[in-house]
Amino acid sequence: MARPALLHRLPSTPPALMRRLAAAAVIAQGGIAVTGSVVRVTGSGLGCPTWPECFPGSLVPAPHPEVAGLHQWIEFGNRLLTIAVVLVAGACLIAAFATRPRRARLTRLALVQPLGVVAQAVIGGFTVLTGLVWWSVSVHFLVSMVLVWLGMQLVDAASDGDGPPRRTVPGAVRGLIATSTVVFAALLAAGTLVTAAGPHAGDANTPRLGIGVPAAAQLHADLLFAYLGMLVALGFTLAAVHAPARLRRRYVALIVAVVAQGALGGIQYALGVPEVLVSLHVLGAALVTVAAAALWSATTQRPQAAVSAAAPVAAEPQPALADLN
Repeated sequence: MARPALLHRLPSTPPALMRRLAAAAVIAQGGIAVTGSVVRVTGSGLGCPTWPECFPGSLVPAPHPEVAGLHQWIEFGNRLLTIAVVLVAGACLIAAFATRPRRARLTRLALVQPLGVVAQAVIGGFTVLTGLVWWSVSVHFLVSMVLVWLGMQLVDAASDGDGPPRRTVPGAVRGLIATSTVVFAALLAAGTLVTAAGPHAGDANTPRLGIGVPAAAQLHADLLFAYLGMLVALGFTLAAVHAPARLRRRYVALIVAVVAQGALGGIQYALGVPEVLVSLHVLGAALVTVAAAALWSATTQRPQAAVSAAAPVAAEPQPALADLN
């Protein structure tokens, strides 16, 4: 019984600290996706050809006649960054458990982060052991984007109250945002197909997706235009329903991110997919995911619960009988 009493006496996690930790989780999840792209464009995907060891019998890079030392250290460095992601995810979970009053949604969102890291470690190991087969690399990236999305929900949940949720826009508007989110998910998936068909496999001997870059890029572009069209329609809708300023600001941020990402993708394709633009495009995908997640989050407010009744007023002490005489 002593331990629960001790935990109860610990100070509650301040909302500002919870929000900073959640933001760090978003940065970590997006950052590991970017460094993963660096591994791929430098051809270092099999710099450490085994998992969890770098080479059989060695956890760290070791001299090898068939694997360049630079490729080993690039891949090994990406693996080391997972430790930072684990620490941030664990800190989020501990901080959520320490928040009082305990909020179930905050705790669930915080729990997703370390569970996602474990899932990514398994997927990453499978990707290495299967020789970087293209669809496993795609799954690896898409899971990172899901964790970025949920991390952004955690950022906003850190500032939520414990009252019932309130919708800031009508259900039809939320439905339009949800539908656009589905199109955005398809857009991300199509982007991984472009990578799978392109020259940056992570290793020179990795087979590529057979549909070719032009066909994959066309599908990706078509979905981009569909997504932009839905966002334009959403802009008129938000104006018609007089959406809150917070939601409109996040909408503008999403539009800017999507247009910049689309322009970068066009330049990347025109220049023959240079390595540095691949990593910048992955960074852009993470930023668009953050903006889209923030937009969705702003459709709901969870204020502090209102006090149902006024606190009872203490009765004034009655004078003693002797005082009346």
